[in-house]
Amino acid sequence: MNHRTAKGLVFVAALTLAGVAADAKGLEFASLEVWLKQYGAAWEARDGVAAAALFTPDAIYHEMPFDAPRAGRAGIESYWREVTADQRDVKFRYEVIAVNGDTGVAHWSAEFRLQSSGATVKLDGVFVLDFDAAGKCSKLREWWHVGG
Repeated sequence: MNHRTAKGLVFVAALTLAGVAADAKGLEFASLEVWLKQYGAAWEARDGVAAAALFTPDAIYHEMPFDAPRAGRAGIESYWREVTADQRDVKFRYEVIAVNGDTGVAHWSAEFRLQSSGATVKLDGVFVLDFDAAGKCSKLREWWHVGG
């Protein structure tokens, strides 16, 4: 993802959040940071069970904009088992961009080695995350790009 594209996605996400009532109570910046840290730990450990536990039982995980989303914890756990099976030495980083109401936006990056080929993969992406009152993610939408 080039710098302009990333800024554009962040701008669009910020505009989306601006439509949420400013006085709405919900997600806090620190809570989103904790969730992202747990998400990163699950990815680095390649632990689909831990990843799925971060979501509500009926959560929607939308990895690709034109693909059907994964539904529920079982769908999320299955997805994680599939996509992390070949990944090794995962390093996940994040930066919270915005929080408003029950929605948060974060920029993230990840780097890992593919066991099958030894190739290093670098990803750069953006999350838009909706949360319930208990701090579980009910909807994840992400946009990412493979870098060099």
